[in-house]
Amino acid sequence: MADSAIPTISSEAKENITQRLSLIDDLYFPRKVQPSAATDSSHRKSLLADLLSTDAAVFLERYGSKLSVEELSHFDVLKGDYEINWHLNHLRSIINPTVEDKKSRSAKIKNRRLAYMDKLMVDGQYFSEDAMREREPYLHHEYVGKFQDPYGRGMARPGERWSETLMRRSEEAILVEKIRSEQQMLGEEEEEEEEQEVEEEEEDEESETEVAMEKETTLEVHRDHNAQLSGVEGTDNLSTEEIEERLEQFTSVMQHKFLSGKDEQHLDYSKIDEDETLDDHWMKEANQDAEEKYFDDI
Repeated sequence: MADSAIPTISSEAKENITQRLSLIDDLYFPRKVQPSAATDSSHRKSLLADLLSTDAAVFLERYGSKLSVEELSHFDVLKGDYEINWHLNHLRSIINPTVEDKKSRSAKIKNRRLAYMDKLMVDGQYFSEDAMREREPYLHHEYVGKFQDPYGRGMARPGERWSETLMRRSEEAILVEKIRSEQQMLGEEEEEEEEQEVEEEEEDEESETEVAMEKETTLEVHRDHNAQLSGVEGTDNLSTEEIEERLEQFTSVMQHKFLSGKDEQHLDYSKIDEDETLDDHWMKEANQDAEEKYFDDI
């Protein structure tokens, strides 16, 4: 009885894959690899070839994300191995995701961002009022700032050096200018809208009544929006409790902005979305919920 041949990747495929990967400058190598070996492409190629020949599963785990669809196909001869097959399915689901894969990834990203946001909330810096105001000065002004004492921000704080006070005042002047610029920009947009409405009225006098009704409806919408935004109409003085409530609303808006991926100027979402350690956050919560449910049922 002839021995069945052990499946293996062709020598040509190994050569092409390791040659291409060896030319990637920032390719990962374990710490135990000597720095001199990792910096030379020929040494890198030798290390890659050795790993590919001895442990294809670990090779896919480390470098599978760098491979093309065609390169991955060369590993199909080894998919009888459970671990290798798992890596191949996982990598292909990333390259060509199904509808279910997309839903699963979307949920995973959402949970990881929630977990990271929880960490930021505990840290207390990113979602502090000052930090949020620095990121969105005009939005803060509309929700909270216009009801606060503007002179208090320029006052020296306990234990603060004079140079620090001057620096903070300089930063405050920049924020105030940003607020004024956005106010001016929004004012110009409103003027353009009004001019356009006037032109439309002049072009179609027969629909004057209809236009007037639409204009009144628009004004009502603006009034409702302003009432929701300010909490009160025609009042600049709010109680401490009302200001705290508005600050909570502002914080909620900023949290939603973060979860929606709109803080890309301040954070690297790719690192958050790919951070598998954040999954532990939900595992702990799930275990805690299961434990609480167990004791509730006793």
